[in-house]
Amino acid sequence: MMETPNFRDITRAQVIRYALESVAEDMATTLMRTARSTVIKEVQDLSCALYDRTGRVIVQSKHAPMLLAGSTLTMEQALRTLADKQMAPGDIVIANDPFRGGQHIMDVMMIAPVWLDDDLIGYVGAVAHHSDLGGAGPGGVGGGLTEVYAEGLCFPFVRFHIGGSENPDLIAMIESNIRVPHKTMGDLRAQASACRVGVDRYVEAIGRFGITAVEASTDLLIAETEMRLRNGLAKLPDGEFTGEDVVDDDGVDDTPIRIKVIIRKKGDSVVVDLDECGDQVRGNINCPLATTLAAVQYSFTVALDPYVTPNQGCFNIIEIRARQGSVVNPTRPAATAARTNVSLKIQEATLMALAKMAPGKIMAPSHGQMSHVAFVGTDPETGQTFVYNDLFGGGAGARPRQDGRDAQDTHMARFKNTPTEMVEHEYPVRCHAYGLVPDSGGAGRYRGALGVYRDVEVLTEEVVFSRYGD
Repeated sequence: MMETPNFRDITRAQVIRYALESVAEDMATTLMRTARSTVIKEVQDLSCALYDRTGRVIVQSKHAPMLLAGSTLTMEQALRTLADKQMAPGDIVIANDPFRGGQHIMDVMMIAPVWLDDDLIGYVGAVAHHSDLGGAGPGGVGGGLTEVYAEGLCFPFVRFHIGGSENPDLIAMIESNIRVPHKTMGDLRAQASACRVGVDRYVEAIGRFGITAVEASTDLLIAETEMRLRNGLAKLPDGEFTGEDVVDDDGVDDTPIRIKVIIRKKGDSVVVDLDECGDQVRGNINCPLATTLAAVQYSFTVALDPYVTPNQGCFNIIEIRARQGSVVNPTRPAATAARTNVSLKIQEATLMALAKMAPGKIMAPSHGQMSHVAFVGTDPETGQTFVYNDLFGGGAGARPRQDGRDAQDTHMARFKNTPTEMVEHEYPVRCHAYGLVPDSGGAGRYRGALGVYRDVEVLTEEVVFSRYGD
C-alpha cells in the first residue's frame, strides 16, 4: 500500500507530470510537422504517450482520447510478444493488429524502448491514422469488405527500426503494397521521428529529476487519477442502469445491430456489461476490444471527473465485460475498418445509462458517427496517385445548461477539420462551399447543435469514392 504522500511529494509529482506531458506534446508536434498526409498534419488523427517500464500509461498528448485505451492493450501485447526478443536501444516496433490490442488497420502504433545506460526504464508510443496501407479499398474506407485481410497491411509487432536504422526488408515490403508510397512512407517515418524525439526528451527528463523521483511520482499520479474517479463514482447511486442504441446496418445486410450497455453498481464495485450487444457481422463495422474499452472508459472519465490526468488510473475503476464473437469484441477475420460506427454507439449508450445515474448532468446524444470519406485517383498535374481523406463532424447534443456545440467531431476523436485552402493545395479538388447545415439541431430549452457540410468537385476523371458512417 502506498504511504500517504506529503505536500512536497505531491508538488514534485505535478512538476514531473507537466515535464513529461511536454515530452508527449513534443512528440505530437514532431509528428504533425513532418507528416505528409492531411489526416495527420491537419486533422490531427494521432496520439503520443509515455509509459513506465511495466507498460503503464503515464501521460499522453492532448489529442484523440480513443487511442489511449487502445495503446495500453497494444503495449500489453507488445511486451508479451517481445518478452523473448529483448528490444535494444534504437529499436522501434510497428503494430496495428485489431485482434492484438490495435484499433483498426489504418491506425498504426510505433513503440520505442527508453534506456538509461543499461537499464530499460520505459517506452514511448505514437499512434497515427494513415491514408493508405494497401488493401482492397483505397484509404481503408471501402464498403463491402468482409475480412480484415482486405483492409490493408497488418504489422505483427515487427521492427521498423533496428538499432537506430530502418529495417530495409520491411520498408521494401510496405512500399510494394501501397498506392501512395510518397505519402505513406513519409507518414511512417514521421511517426518514427516522433518516437526518437520522445526517447531523447524522456531521458532528458529523467536526467533532470532522477529515475527514483520519476517512478515515485508516476505511482502517485496514477493513484491520484484512480482516487479522484472513485470519489466521483461514490456519488452515484447503486443499482442497474441501461442504455441502448442501434447501428442502422453493417453495409452488407440491412439488419439493425443492437448496442446495449448495462451498468451494475454496488458500493465501489462497477461492472459494465456489453454481453447483450449483437453478434459480429459480415460488414466492416466490427469494433475491436481496444476501441470498445476506450468508449466505456472515456464515458466514465468525463462523467466522474473530466479534469483528471489521463493515465493508467482511468482503467482501474470498472470491470468491462464484452462477449467474444460479438460486434463489440469480434474475432479474426472480422472486418473492422469502420469500427467507429459501433464504438460511438457504445459511447452514446454508456452516457445514456450514466444520465440515469446522474440526472441533469450528462449531455444529450450527439450525431454519434464518424463520417469518413476518401477520393482516390490520379493527379492530372503530377501523374501521381492521390488519396484525399476527410473526416466530418456533426451536431453535438445539447448540454445541461447550454446549447450543443456546432460542427463538432466525436467525443472520442476530437479531430480538427481539414482547411479548404489545404484541401485545394494538396489535391485536385475544388471546394465550392463549406458551412453549417441550417436548422439541423434539435429544439429544446437548450438546442442541439448544427451539422456541417462540404461541397467539393474533384478535378480529374475515374476517381474512386468511398465512405463510412451510420
